[in-house]
Amino acid sequence: MSEAPSLDAGPLHPRPPTPVEPPRRRQGSDLPARLATAAILVPAVIWLVVVGGLPYLTTVIVFVVLGQREFYRLIEEKGAHPLVSYGLIGGAALPLVAYVGSEYHATVLMTATLLAVMIRQVGKAQIAEALVSISGTFFGVFYVGWLLSHAIVLRNFHAAVVAHQGAAVAERLGIVPETGIFLMLFCLTAVVLCDAGAYFAGRRFGRRKLAPRISPSKSVEGAIGGLAAGTLGALAAKALFDLFWPALSAPLGWRPATALGFVVSVAGMIGDLVESLLKRDAQAKDSGQLLPGMGGIMDRIDSPLLGIPVMYYLMLFQVFLQAGPQ
Repeated sequence: MSEAPSLDAGPLHPRPPTPVEPPRRRQGSDLPARLATAAILVPAVIWLVVVGGLPYLTTVIVFVVLGQREFYRLIEEKGAHPLVSYGLIGGAALPLVAYVGSEYHATVLMTATLLAVMIRQVGKAQIAEALVSISGTFFGVFYVGWLLSHAIVLRNFHAAVVAHQGAAVAERLGIVPETGIFLMLFCLTAVVLCDAGAYFAGRRFGRRKLAPRISPSKSVEGAIGGLAAGTLGALAAKALFDLFWPALSAPLGWRPATALGFVVSVAGMIGDLVESLLKRDAQAKDSGQLLPGMGGIMDRIDSPLLGIPVMYYLMLFQVFLQAGPQ
């Protein structure tokens, strides 16, 4: 007869259950807080985009620093130790360089940041985590600082076109200094309404999981609803500008606007999934708690992080095609 285990054999240490899905809040419980936060953020962001200049630059830098810090906390949850101060300085400097310099200067700054991080890591006493520390620190600079710095060059799209193609091309295509206002609001409308459309369509019609291992709450039906809402929202922004400020939206015709609205919505959705992947790996539900009902800064800028650069480079490509041979 087998002997029953002794109660004096020592304390048991069972392994924690595999994290399949973080505890889910009651559906819809955070909706009032989300709407209240959006009611404050949306008018503020529109005002900043229209005003531009130093208030806009300062806001982008603040978003970079806060978002990057949340990203580094996710890395620290995995047991790594990124060089936070070096990463934050490099990330915060990127929008500033994009504002006063050019893309070349931003590339130089990225290279200098990587060199500084590597040199600092060489001087640390602990070398066991050098690979993770260097790569994690630099990826934070690229993922948040570099990508979000495109909010500066897209808002200042006229200056970018002049730098790449010349003032004559900008004038011939009807690109004026205020064109960047329309492009930024067009892009943000697409990614924000894609996110909102996916949220509400997923709650109402969601059946099939879109990426169950990454974000179990996202559904195929929600993605379809989000892409439709993002594309239609971008076209609504185009129609609004055509009606009241036609000079700003004239460089973007209806066909390319439809294509851009869809592609930018797709890019925003991918950005959202990427951030969900990072949070899943760190076993975190939200990147932070700064925004009531929405989580952290990264939870709000994850879609624009990819949507804005895609919008910028596709617009540059369109200008290149329209400019023709030089």
